[in-house]
Amino acid sequence: MKPLNSITLMFFVLLVACTPSTKTPDPADNDALQASTTLAAIDSLMWQQPDSAFAMLQEFASSAASDSLDEFNGHYCQVLIAELLFKNDYGQSNREEVLKAVHYFDSIVGMDGADARGASVRKRDAFLAARAHYMNGVGLYERDSVVAACGEYLKALEMVETHFPNLERQVVAALQIDHLPRFMALTYNRLGDLFSSQFMQEPAIVCYKKSLVFNKIEPTSANGMANIMSHLGKQYNKLNQNDSTVYYFNEGLRMLPDTNNLIYRDLISQLALFNYKMSKDAETSISDLKRMVAQAADESEKLTRYLIIGAFYADVGQNDSALKYLTPVFMYKDDCLMTREAARCMRDIYQSQGDSLKVIQYAMYLIDNEVHEGESNAQVSQLNELFQRHLQWEQEKAEAERRQTEQLAARRRLVQGVVTAVVVLLVLGLGLWWWMAKRRKEHEAETQTWHEEKQQLQTQVDDALQQARAMLPQRVADLYRAKVPNRLERIIDEFEAAYPQALEKLAAAYPELNETERQIAVLNFLHFRAKEEADLLDLSDNTVNKYRSNLRKKTENASFPSFLD
Repeated sequence: MKPLNSITLMFFVLLVACTPSTKTPDPADNDALQASTTLAAIDSLMWQQPDSAFAMLQEFASSAASDSLDEFNGHYCQVLIAELLFKNDYGQSNREEVLKAVHYFDSIVGMDGADARGASVRKRDAFLAARAHYMNGVGLYERDSVVAACGEYLKALEMVETHFPNLERQVVAALQIDHLPRFMALTYNRLGDLFSSQFMQEPAIVCYKKSLVFNKIEPTSANGMANIMSHLGKQYNKLNQNDSTVYYFNEGLRMLPDTNNLIYRDLISQLALFNYKMSKDAETSISDLKRMVAQAADESEKLTRYLIIGAFYADVGQNDSALKYLTPVFMYKDDCLMTREAARCMRDIYQSQGDSLKVIQYAMYLIDNEVHEGESNAQVSQLNELFQRHLQWEQEKAEAERRQTEQLAARRRLVQGVVTAVVVLLVLGLGLWWWMAKRRKEHEAETQTWHEEKQQLQTQVDDALQQARAMLPQRVADLYRAKVPNRLERIIDEFEAAYPQALEKLAAAYPELNETERQIAVLNFLHFRAKEEADLLDLSDNTVNKYRSNLRKKTENASFPSFLD
């Protein structure tokens, strides 16, 4: 941790001002509302300009609004303090308050999901709980509690993945939580760095690739993607997977918007190392490394390049040049890993030269500063156990989500089947109704046409009958006078043509009438006289009169026209 300075001292004042209070503020209080709004604004700014957010939080700490913080905003403030200290390269000085924030947010996130809070509020609380765990992990890592830090990072991931299922496949806008993908990318990146520092390449690769997924959704920085590509290339290089190594290093270079940055210089240096390993062309590789030394931004970066150049010279047997570059690295005590690597390489050089005193000197340094192998193995074992447990948790969660998806799909298929059946029945019903309606209309049209045709035919028949009846007296008279054979039959035929079924009705009404009496009835209707009837029937006048008398008796003087309609 860096020494306390004026900025850090100012944060001790902020810690007191932001300590959660047991007082419940009035919701209508303007200061409380202002405090909540200000914290949200600082949070939003923090992801783009942490230095400006840092200044805003200092100003807020000395304002009256900070005195109105309720319990939620008090813990929210502590998480912001921890994050801004970290983003502005200061060690955590509010660790105890962050631990309280962790427990507080865990408690409200663990509340019954059916409470009065809305879904968006519950998701916001879950995100804050994840951030609190993440910052707790940062604090633990700063204190070399690697296993505990790993546990906190994994807890942060599980907190988010529990409350935001299928996060990788969701669109940022649909999440309704700002910077959540970036937070996931940063968390996976921290885990990748942690595993990489413990030479656990496979878990590191898994985490860096996860970080890559979320970086594509919301980049952590302009060079974020290139940085992860660089990390992946290093891991594959350690595993001697050369194709993947070259791919990720070249992809990292391709994604960089410019060459004036540390990531570019690291990638060029890593490619120089890799090319030397593959071709043993030390001259070209050392040339590239010296070019990167000239562009180094600070002493630490310059000595990192020195260490690699010194190792190159030692590998090709140029020991004097190797010692020239390795000695200043060994003298630099701010990075234990670099110092140990330099000591190990210098020990080997002096051993090859037979300088026993120098060998003992550097060997003793390595013994005094080397991490105990048993302790290191135990730490790696614990980290691996944590990571495997997390992978198992992810697998179980994915399996549960798969089952839920299958159940939902089954329900959806059932609903779709029912809906389809209903739609089919509805369509069939509508089709049947349409067909019946069409047939009904066609039948009505046919009936209407039939009635019209029948009416037209009836009209034609009626007209023909009227015409025949109008002409009947004249035609009958003409037939009588013409003295043609079968006059009577022809007169009866003319009558039946003008009055169809009249004789059948007469016979049905008076079955006792004989044929001659029916003929006389027709002749009477046609106004023939008895003498004319006798002539037509070839009977005597008396006989005809007798038939007429019988006819009247049998019909009881009924009127013949009643049978004509």
